[in-house]
Amino acid sequence: MVLSFFAPMLLMSGSLASTWLLTCIPGLEFIGQVPTDMLLDVLGTFGGGCAFQGMLTIGLVCGFVGALFDVYVFYNFQTQKGN
Repeated sequence: MVLSFFAPMLLMSGSLASTWLLTCIPGLEFIGQVPTDMLLDVLGTFGGGCAFQGMLTIGLVCGFVGALFDVYVFYNFQTQKGN
C-alpha cells in the first residue's frame, strides 16, 4: 500500500521537476513551460485548484487501490492454499 502511494507521487514530482528544469535552460523555456503548466492544471483539477492536493488525492486513491489488490491477492492465496 505504501509503495502504491509513493510511486505516483514520485512519478508526478519527478515529471514536474524535470519539466521545470527545462525552463531554466536558455532557449528551452517554452518547451519546459508548456508541460509544466499542463501538469499543474491536471493536478489542480484533482485537487480543487491546488496542485499539491491533487497530487495527494491521486496518491491516496492509488494507495487505496493497491491495498484492495493486496487484500484480494492475500484472500486468493489463502483459498488456494487450503485446496
